[in-house]
Amino acid sequence: MADLRVGVVGVGALGQHHARCYSELEGCELVGVADIDRRAATRVAAQCNCQAFFDGGLLLDRVDAVSVVVPTSAHYEVASVFLQHGVHVLVEKPITSDLAEARKLIEMAQEHNLILQVGHIERFNAAVVRLNEVLTRPGFIECHRLGPYDPRVRDVGAVLDLMIHDIDIILQIVKSPLTSIEATGVPIISRREDIANARLKFESGCIANLTVSRVTPTKLRKIRIFQPDTYISLDYQKQSMEIYHREEIPNARPDEPQAQIVRKRIRLKREEPLRAELRHFIDCVREGQTPRVTGEHGHDALQVAVTITEQIQSNLARLNSYFGHGNPT
Repeated sequence: MADLRVGVVGVGALGQHHARCYSELEGCELVGVADIDRRAATRVAAQCNCQAFFDGGLLLDRVDAVSVVVPTSAHYEVASVFLQHGVHVLVEKPITSDLAEARKLIEMAQEHNLILQVGHIERFNAAVVRLNEVLTRPGFIECHRLGPYDPRVRDVGAVLDLMIHDIDIILQIVKSPLTSIEATGVPIISRREDIANARLKFESGCIANLTVSRVTPTKLRKIRIFQPDTYISLDYQKQSMEIYHREEIPNARPDEPQAQIVRKRIRLKREEPLRAELRHFIDCVREGQTPRVTGEHGHDALQVAVTITEQIQSNLARLNSYFGHGNPT
């Protein structure tokens, strides 16, 4: 079978790694990269031994599949052109910044019988893949995704930039309808929320507490899941997992503890999540499989993220109004 012809539109901080991975993967040929930044496109093309383009449209007739790694505000504009031209698309997260646009991309892919995969990369983290094997009945989930400010991310706030990763993971592991959302956040450096917290409640009784910050010096990416008799701690950065579970103490006397907590470190086969994600995309295109992260998944995560963002904006307006008129006694 001939190699799949692939391209990358947008070769900034993340897009350049899409190009690198494609250039190293078997079963595909990186035809070219495109970016309006001519220096970036030329540099990455030279590194990956492919052609540089300064207009993504020039890739349309040259590729079978493409990664769209442009700013979120341009996701729909770029991805829709490729889908309408019969090209399979992997669009980085969030799928779009607008729910109506996300729905249109999904419908375009369906109409043209094309793969539309969304770049929720944590789904391909070795620890997350293994997580499904140890989950039973999640009752409480706590997520922390913290790190320093990145001035390159200007078109979205911390919810669409960071929290949406954990929203997607939680929606997949809880597998229960969402019943309520409580959220708050504040801008620190940018004009959008840089710190945010959301509390999600599900019909199953599970509660998830998510905290994100992009003004924290030390990077942290962790999720902790509590379920009957078990506590699971997962570190996204280290691709590591620890399980703490209740274990009965045999022959314990009535006046002694009847159980103890045992810690177990899970051995995982680590792989660069982006590489695994792109290999999966290529396989789905070549074999006509449904991707692990579909357009619908991207839409569902975006829907929750938009609701959280709207709540944050509403709360900020209330705070500004309250303190703007003084603190009543």
